[in-house]
Amino acid sequence: MARAPVVPILVIWLSLLLALCLQVMPLADGWQVYRPEWLGLMLIYWCMRTPDRVGVFHGFVLGILMDLIEGTELGQHALIYALLAFLCALVYPRFRAYSLVQQSALVLVLLGLMQLVAQWLRTIIGDFSIHLAFLIPALISGLLWPWLATMFQAIERRLAAS
Repeated sequence: MARAPVVPILVIWLSLLLALCLQVMPLADGWQVYRPEWLGLMLIYWCMRTPDRVGVFHGFVLGILMDLIEGTELGQHALIYALLAFLCALVYPRFRAYSLVQQSALVLVLLGLMQLVAQWLRTIIGDFSIHLAFLIPALISGLLWPWLATMFQAIERRLAAS
């Protein structure tokens, strides 16, 4: 059986840090709702692509960085991203067998659950809102998944060829 090429850990961390930068990049007030969940997408991609190298620890560290950058309660994003990486580890065997459209639907569900937990935590802390606009980033991220996964697989092939 052919083995997938080993991706250097530097490439993984650089892509995760790029996603972190995209996640906290300022947008106009009306466009904040439409920002894809970049960090969640990259975490899902690397957890599914290299589950032995990227996992709950990476989600926790990236969540702590996100908490520090955004100035939210320490541990809020850490809990969310660690939970996302754990859920990725649970569905990993099935995820690899799915087509890109099915993977996109599963990414929508995973990120939707992540957004739901984030909204629940915000409600506990006191920032209560009743509308469902918090699920829009999960929907947009699910739509972006096929292009993102295809692009990173092509980049991995180029790295393996050189």
